[in-house]
Parts: sequence; C-alpha cells; structure tokens
Amino acid sequence: MRLMKRIVTGTAGALVLGIFGGLAWIIIAPPQLLRVGSGYAAKIVCSNVFLAGRDPQEVLASDVQAPGNPLLLMMRVTVDRDAGRVDAGLLGFIGTNQATYRPGLGCTVSPDGSALPQVALPPRSSPSVDEAPAWPVGQGVERDPRVMAVLEDKALTGPGMRAVVVVKNGRIVGEAYGEGFSKDTPLLGWSMTKTVNAALIGTLMISGRMSLGDRDLLPAWSNDKRREITLANLLAMESGLGFNENYGAVADVTRMLYLEPDMAAFTATIPLEADPGARFRYSSGSSVLLSKIWMDRIGDRAEALGYPSRALFDPLGMTSAVVEPDAAGTFAGSSYLYATGRDWARFGLFLARDGVWNGLRLLPEGFVHLMQEPNAHSNGRFSKMQTWLPKPDDVAMPADTFYLQGHDGQTIAVMPSADLVVVRLGLTPRSLGYEPGLLFGAVAKATGVVGL
Repeated sequence: MRLMKRIVTGTAGALVLGIFGGLAWIIIAPPQLLRVGSGYAAKIVCSNVFLAGRDPQEVLASDVQAPGNPLLLMMRVTVDRDAGRVDAGLLGFIGTNQATYRPGLGCTVSPDGSALPQVALPPRSSPSVDEAPAWPVGQGVERDPRVMAVLEDKALTGPGMRAVVVVKNGRIVGEAYGEGFSKDTPLLGWSMTKTVNAALIGTLMISGRMSLGDRDLLPAWSNDKRREITLANLLAMESGLGFNENYGAVADVTRMLYLEPDMAAFTATIPLEADPGARFRYSSGSSVLLSKIWMDRIGDRAEALGYPSRALFDPLGMTSAVVEPDAAGTFAGSSYLYATGRDWARFGLFLARDGVWNGLRLLPEGFVHLMQEPNAHSNGRFSKMQTWLPKPDDVAMPADTFYLQGHDGQTIAVMPSADLVVVRLGLTPRSLGYEPGLLFGAVAKATGVVGL
C-alpha cells in the first residue's frame, strides 16, 4: 500500500510539475503561433475600434473568434483608448502582442513592443453631407427595384454579408447592409488592397517615376539573380520568389503580418524558387515589396505615407479610406485598407472608367487593361496587374469582367463594358462555400446587361 501511495503521489507531483513547467515555458518563451494569434487579435480589434467605432468585445467575438479557430477562442484583449493601443494574448497574458492606432495611418502591429513614431499628415478632405446630388458627387441614391429584389435574397448576398453596393452607369442603384453596419462603416478589404496598391504604382507610372520594365528593385537583391525580377513580374505574381502563403501555420505570410516589424525587409530575404517570370505564385509578400519599392521612389517617408490620400483617395472622394503601414513605416499593401462600401465602390467605378475620374486621367492608358489580361502561368485566373479573372463557369459575366478579391468574402466585380460595379463585403469564411459569382450574375441580369 505504501509503495502504491508513493507511486500515485510521485506521479501526481510529476504531473503538476509538468503542467506548471509547461505553463511557465509558454509564458516565458511562447510559441510563435501564439504570437501570430495575439497579433491578429490585437490588429483586428484595434482597427475596428479606432477606425470603425465598433465595440471591442463585439469585434473580438464576431470578427476574431466566431470563425472557430481554437487558438483565437482563448484570446483576450485590453483596449487603452487614451494611448490608442490594444494588447492581446492567450487568456490575456500569454504570448502577448500589440497594435497601436495613429491618426491617418490606422493601426499597426508592433511585434517587438517598440513605440511607433507619430507622423504629421496633411488634413484629409471632408465627405459630402449633401443628400441631394446623386452619388458620387453627393449622397443621393436612385434605387432600382430590380436590383433591390436581388439584394433581398440572402442566398445571393451570402452569409456574413456586411455591405453590398451596386453601381450602374456611375450611380448607386442598390445597396444593402448587414445588422450593425451602414454606409458609414469602414470595412477591411484584405487582399483587395493589392489592387489599390497597384493603382498607386500606376499614378507614379503616369508621372514617369516608375515603369513595368524596372529591375534591380531592392538593394538586398543587387548581388544575385533576384536583381532580374521586374516590376511587371511582381505585379503579375510571377517573381519566382518562394514565398509561402499558407495561413494554416506560422508560414511566411503570417510571420510577415504579425511577427515582423519590417515586413518588406523580411520578405526581401526570400530566395528564388524559379526564374523570374517562369512561375505563378500568389504572394502577399510581393505586394508588400511593391509598397516598399514605390515608397522608396518617393523618398521622404512622411511624404510617401501621405501619398495614397494625395494621389488617389482625395481625388476619388474616398474620404474614409485608410491604408495601414507596418512598424517600419511601409504600407501593408497586401492586406490592410479600410473603407466604406461606397468608397470601395468609388474605386471600382474608377477602374471601370479606365483610370479616369472627373475627366482627369490618373492611371496610364492601358494600365487597367492589364487587370483584364491573364498572366502567363495562372491558367487564366490571375491578371498581370493584381486582380483575379472569372472562372470558366462564370458565364453570366461580360468578357471584360475582373475581380478584386480578399480574405473571408471580400469581392468587387468590375464590368467595364456594362458600366457596372458590384461591391460585396462581409465575414464569410471559404468553408461556408459561398460563391459571389451568383450575386454578380443576378445583378448583371437585373440591370439589363446584354449578352447574358
């Protein structure tokens, strides 16, 4: 009996020591996956609180935890509104990470805990409050009953829909919003940001400061074959870099977004896996490098941080648009642009009108056409300019249709020949099986697009 009691006591003691030892190890040296999760939680809550004015606990529950990742279910956040800071961690204190808000720049993850410098940006233009003139000059909307009937079909707008805006012939003809969201709620576009980032490069191309054939793009590449990568290669996702876009673990993309204070410096270390131009690999890292490259062409960092507003958002009247940088001051041109549904629609209309707004050409002639032209190695799915192309079975779309697409169901369909733009934003994980193409086809049919 005594022997058995000693065995039981010893086993229990070892178990307790193991548990406490494991807990101490996690607290002192948390696995990187925990810090990815806490960085994600801090970033999403921070942006939605300080840009969209949403309740932090509601954002944590619906945006971070509701999709069901078991790690994220245990995340807790603390919001310091005076400091503009959100801290997150497993149970609130394990594997912590933080995000900080700065006016005009949104929220930035600071993985090493360092303070972020304040940047004085020029004042933004104010939104029109006049309801009388039709959008986009004012706020007036002319709802088409046929379009509104489509938007009332929840099977078409999809689960987790937060905003749908339909623009036909330059006017909003239908819109719908999910519960708790409105025309004034800035929403995250995720990878739709990539296309906006490309347009910023277009504005520098029209002024002669960049060209598609540019190579030798980064100092880190000057002594190896990566110097042969062209701007066109990066825009077409055919750089040859072996960037890992797997979101299921601590891959290059999650490390870049949540563990690296300098996203571009990290991505610039990725080696080639193929010759430049020889292989398609979808890569958020490529888009961050594009941000770094165009910002370096401007030179002065404060000037570069104010450039998106000056060159694009203010001319288009996208007064809600905020693109967010990393801790090193480089825009996360892969992922982090917030704007209202109506402002996303402005950008879609701008592309449908070939990069011209109010008679002023902001993008070079032929630039938007590259968004409709498939690259060499994606089997017709990805373009030469940071957009997606219709699937073969998307027969309800005009032939010149192209898409801006982002994580969790963000999509804008641009149909230039039909002068039609459909914005669909929400929180709709791919596991739900929703296909926005049915919505786009139904809207095209309702607006009388010929040939469908």
